[in-house]
Amino acid sequence: MYSHTKQITTSGKEIGQAKKAIIMLHGRGSSARDIISLKRYLKLDEMAILAPEATNNSWYPYGFMAPVGQNQPALDSALNVIEDLVAEIEAEGISSENIYFAGFSQGACLTLEYTARHAKRYGGIIALTGGLVGKQLVESNYKGDFEGTPVFISTGDPDPHVPVSRVNESVDIFKNLKANVSSEIYPGRPHTISAEEIEIVNKEILS
Repeated sequence: MYSHTKQITTSGKEIGQAKKAIIMLHGRGSSARDIISLKRYLKLDEMAILAPEATNNSWYPYGFMAPVGQNQPALDSALNVIEDLVAEIEAEGISSENIYFAGFSQGACLTLEYTARHAKRYGGIIALTGGLVGKQLVESNYKGDFEGTPVFISTGDPDPHVPVSRVNESVDIFKNLKANVSSEIYPGRPHTISAEEIEIVNKEILS
């Protein structure tokens, strides 16, 4: 088992000059630079972009629907990396309603898990093929009020890693926490990011 060291790759505007920031979380086997490359397609021009890098390119060792204990201490360590990064962004004068989150696959799961545990008004939350983490979801873990934060959650049907049922469970929890959630299920789509998802995210979350 492992924990994460703090390695942040940055792009976009300098944090001291930006009015908005986005935390981007890569998938298993990927890297910070890979997830940052989405800036070519997403409307991030005015944002400071910050992407943590996972130890061994993986945020936690097993699938996201394994019992939570099997993914410790890596999962808690990953959540702490995000918490520290949010605190640093806020210390630069960017408040939570101007902080955005985006992740793909394992990074999307981590994005949802962190924000649901720290629900408040954020700029927006983008979970490209992801769901909340754990064999069963423990609703008492999820606290706060998103105050209408726009959220997008997607998966394929079937997807090899993220079942539709978990996306639906996650959508319900986010709605209960007062998020403004849209979700899309793509029949037959492989485990990837589609142009249609990019279009929706740009229009509904980043516009």
